[in-house]
Amino acid sequence: MDNVLTIILGGGRGSRLYPLTAERAKPACPFGGKYRLVDIPISNSINSGFRRIYVLTQYNSASLHLHIGRTYNFDSFSKDFCEILAAEQTLRSEDWYGGTADAVRKNFEHFRVERPSHYIILSGDQLYRMDLGDFMRRHIGSGMQVSIAATPVSREAANELGILKVDSKDRITEFLEKPGPEKNIDGYKMPHSTDAERQGNKEYLASMGIYIFDADVMERLLGNDKKDFGKEIIPDAIGKVKVGAYTYRGYWEDIGTIKNFYEANLDLGSPRPQFNLYDQHNPLYTHRRDLPPTKINSSTMNSSIASEGSIITDAAINRCLIGIRTIIRAGARLDGVYTMGADYYETYEQWEENRSHGIPGYGVDEGTSISGAIIDRNARIGRNCRIGVDQMHRQDGDYEGYSIRDGIIIILKGAVIPDDTRI
Repeated sequence: MDNVLTIILGGGRGSRLYPLTAERAKPACPFGGKYRLVDIPISNSINSGFRRIYVLTQYNSASLHLHIGRTYNFDSFSKDFCEILAAEQTLRSEDWYGGTADAVRKNFEHFRVERPSHYIILSGDQLYRMDLGDFMRRHIGSGMQVSIAATPVSREAANELGILKVDSKDRITEFLEKPGPEKNIDGYKMPHSTDAERQGNKEYLASMGIYIFDADVMERLLGNDKKDFGKEIIPDAIGKVKVGAYTYRGYWEDIGTIKNFYEANLDLGSPRPQFNLYDQHNPLYTHRRDLPPTKINSSTMNSSIASEGSIITDAAINRCLIGIRTIIRAGARLDGVYTMGADYYETYEQWEENRSHGIPGYGVDEGTSISGAIIDRNARIGRNCRIGVDQMHRQDGDYEGYSIRDGIIIILKGAVIPDDTRI
């Protein structure tokens, strides 16, 4: 399996994660207090022994390029690499990526140099921990030419996913994209579901958007102008080549929406999180920072995580994720909040100068209460603010310094929220 290439799809606009993607690519969104979303598929690939990785990028990719360039530098005496392939105009094509399959097609000339035997295709906005080595062994052992990782889901969840119909040998015979609640899909129930899955009504197999292709087969399937793997390439492949399902029964979450992103991050601090950051055998890798430990003075914290470099003083923190370099000052109360932190500290002189002009310091200032919110990087929230706390009508939309999505308040990157603000 030395000739396997991992391709991570990171070029989408990330419109469902707006406004977090207003100034960054979706895979560059801060996750878990100190990571980026792209660290998840890269870490899965590295931990599985696949260390020849390409990340395909397009929109708002500057911070993503910087993060990957700083983080994933392998031994120069090995053949391992993690390289970025940005969308580019060439003599053969002046178009940008038109979809997931189109992004791969436009980079075949780079991939062929490595002479791969197989391709692993991963998404840049999912939360899971998978042994891709086992997936690859199952693919090769089954004699399939294309394999799709799939997870058991309920009938309700199946409405918005690609549903697979498989035979007793896990060969995929049909693919149904987002069937909706009206369509009868009883014929798509898994032939080998477990008792627990039947009791939990998780009897349908949903595509995870994670694929393995034999290299020659993928080139053949992409020898057209079809743009998307899930909507076009995979349905077209069924019946033409051998396509199989790899059933994955671990935790998997599509965190491509604000609500899912918010809930997945806050769950990390629960006593028994669905995704465990503290798995020493399968760590998440990220950019190493020379930051001091977090300092906590006279504060209470419950079901929360505080990332390095933070300073929390006389505050009450409940079910929160505190990002790097977050400053939370005396009397602050946070409940269900993900603070993404800051890129740097202010000196006392800078803080004093800003304060003299009515500009709060980075982080959360004295006496402020916040509930049900995401605070993006480098935001400044003033004294005695009440955000998401009071009973009031909040309409989803975009406002000065903040947005609301699914009832979740997002304080924008670099926003300045004045003292005594009510949201």
